[in-house]
Amino acid sequence: MIANLNGQVERDKALHFLGGNLYGLAGAGIAKQLSDGDRYWTFAGAVGGSLMIGLAKEAVDAGQRENGWDNEDLLATVLGGMTVGLTIELFTNKKRQKRRNSLGFTDVGGNLPADPLLLTGFDTVDGLPTMAELGLSTQVREGLQ
Repeated sequence: MIANLNGQVERDKALHFLGGNLYGLAGAGIAKQLSDGDRYWTFAGAVGGSLMIGLAKEAVDAGQRENGWDNEDLLATVLGGMTVGLTIELFTNKKRQKRRNSLGFTDVGGNLPADPLLLTGFDTVDGLPTMAELGLSTQVREGLQ
């Protein structure tokens, strides 16, 4: 019976962690859109999203007779959001930096020029042509500029 109870407790924490992942991802996405990709706000959005859902869930649990408030559940939920925020930070910055370096947008010191779009001649994000631009002939693209 004790082993079964321990398995349920561990499963509960894993579900809270997963919920924190999902709501942290949603919070990070919203924060990233609102802050134009600012990495600190993206991380804060991930933690904030998981904290909000964790507090809401524990508030509901506190009103139930058989359940009650559990700080460990709240911690597992917030850790899920922090994990998502850290993962986004690690993977997006390396990918973005590697892409910019491979396209030659940085000088020797690693600094970006004032406007990398001026180097490509395309009206794009991060200096890469859009799919629509790639499908247009050179004459049509030059006529659009």
